[in-house]
Amino acid sequence: MWAPMKLRSGRRLRPYSKQLSPVEVGDGEDHISALPDDLLFLVLGRLRCFGAAVRTGVLSRRWRGLWSRLRQIFLRDAPFHFLETALARVPRPPPKVSLLEIHLPEPHRLASTENLLDTASVNSLLRAAARLDPEELFLVLPSLLRDSLPLELPCFRSATSIMLDLCCIIRRVAAGVEFPALETLSLLNCTANLDALLSGCPRLRTLRLSKVAFHKHVLSVNSPLLQELVVNRARWIKHVNIVAPMLTQLTLSLHTYQELSISILVPMVEKVSWDCSFSWSFSGFGLWQLRRLSLQTAETQGHLPSLYIHGCMSRYTRHDEVGNFKQEIEERLIAAFSVLELHLTTNGHVYGPFMSHVLEINEIRCAIQRLHVDLERPLMEQGCPPDCPCEPTDWKSQTISLTALEEVEISGFGGKDHDFDLLKLILRSAPILKRMTMKLSQEASASNDGGIKVYDIFKAYPTVQCYVRLSSGLMHGSQNCPSI
Repeated sequence: MWAPMKLRSGRRLRPYSKQLSPVEVGDGEDHISALPDDLLFLVLGRLRCFGAAVRTGVLSRRWRGLWSRLRQIFLRDAPFHFLETALARVPRPPPKVSLLEIHLPEPHRLASTENLLDTASVNSLLRAAARLDPEELFLVLPSLLRDSLPLELPCFRSATSIMLDLCCIIRRVAAGVEFPALETLSLLNCTANLDALLSGCPRLRTLRLSKVAFHKHVLSVNSPLLQELVVNRARWIKHVNIVAPMLTQLTLSLHTYQELSISILVPMVEKVSWDCSFSWSFSGFGLWQLRRLSLQTAETQGHLPSLYIHGCMSRYTRHDEVGNFKQEIEERLIAAFSVLELHLTTNGHVYGPFMSHVLEINEIRCAIQRLHVDLERPLMEQGCPPDCPCEPTDWKSQTISLTALEEVEISGFGGKDHDFDLLKLILRSAPILKRMTMKLSQEASASNDGGIKVYDIFKAYPTVQCYVRLSSGLMHGSQNCPSI
């Protein structure tokens, strides 16, 4: 029991008692419960938890039953077996449920017996959700221990937006029903048969797919009214078939380990972000492999629409058909660009022939206004043997009509003869070239001959401003322009 403390003088310390103001004491009225229904529903909605909204009924009689009139239902971190029971307690519309969001707990928060979901229980949950006929559906199922579960997606007749994040639980999405109001569909972490699914979505405008595996490794989209398509981190793709006459925005991020066939019909597209990476050497020219191809047309601050190509020299693979290499690139040039960025891993070999074949592609040579070349060289570069297949004999004398090229920047420019052969090829092929910047490799910077040879070449091109940057960062201007 608490007892008053004694002071050293022997007097007792009386307990302090503060006189509370009328506001602090309260007037005994339940002001929250006196709020109108619209405000109480706003309070319940801000909880973003169906179970918490139900438990507010213990606060007062005024709150009891209000949860049943909520039109936004959030079920988060509830046991799986509780979900159907909770959905059954929600009164059927009208008014319609505007939002139904279901998040299962993460695996580490579940009992071991709850990890064993089966097809029947998952499909039963979906049917229970469909009976509420929500306008928006969000379903997130974290990765559990059960292997692949086939999913039969029921009809959500009023749904305008559906997002399914299945986290590799459900490997197949099949739908033989229609979604007459659906405008936005998002699928994450699953395997999808898009042909079956999209055929029942006549009003679809936006389709987002992230880490989705496709039936028979075929990405097939045929949607007459689709305006935005986003495919993120699609792996092991063999074929891409897209028919979307109203599409204006296209984002594709693909990875393939074999030859990739592409057929795209998007005549209205305006913004394109295309990124395709290759694991093996199915696409290339000679000993060169095509490792990555990106096309970005959406202009951002300081960046123009650009095409990015990463080529890598390999000693073990030989590609003899130039036409196939060009076709691989041409199939992906579905929108205009003005900048070409080349990243070349040379491994000590001649890179001029590969560059010349890239620049000869009609859609490239007529479009590029800026050319950026990044040469990734070995620390100690050695010359090729006389019979090395990396250097055909006829590329040095050719001329390519680069009619729009105005600016060139080459990083890692070396002091070998084939480096200067490429420099001469670009200069005689670009009649309106205005500026060229050469960033010398470490080896070339250590030699005075490299810079002298560059200046000697540019004497024949007085209208081109030439800048040479050493590996130390120092920049020197040629006699054609002021020094920097």
